[in-house]
Amino acid sequence: MDPNASRETLDHSIMYIFAVALEDGAWHHIKSYTPQRAKKKSTINLWSKISTRENQKWTKKYHDTNPKNKCFGGKVIIRMKDGSIISDEINVADAHPSGKKPFKREQYIEKFRSLTQGIISKQESDRFLKTVQNLKRLKASNLKDLNIQLIPKKTIKRIKKSIF
Repeated sequence: MDPNASRETLDHSIMYIFAVALEDGAWHHIKSYTPQRAKKKSTINLWSKISTRENQKWTKKYHDTNPKNKCFGGKVIIRMKDGSIISDEINVADAHPSGKKPFKREQYIEKFRSLTQGIISKQESDRFLKTVQNLKRLKASNLKDLNIQLIPKKTIKRIKKSIF
């Protein structure tokens, strides 16, 4: 519940992520966690109104040993100012293999491109994706091609932020 928390801490706060998603109508793996976004007064206000509670039904689903029964979802209950309630639940994300709209190859490729944008070049992205999609025929001597070459200035920036 700390707007000054690190990105890694905010990423593990379902209350924060939910507040941002409600306000923005979307979630972004970088923009949703900037210090400015986390300190937005309306977000902090909404965030403080969100609570989580364990429900044994969901805990049991999460720990189920049968992959077909295992769930990573939950239930959301929103109480509006006028007293009305909006409630919904989902067992797994829509994109999950058991979800309503499971990701296909093109969605995984789009996600990869989104997550690596500005970190690797388009040429490197294309090269890597071509290699990965040929994985079954890849020879042991070509396993090195599964490594990604970062854009040099990003590499330098990351080294400066190293924990070592």
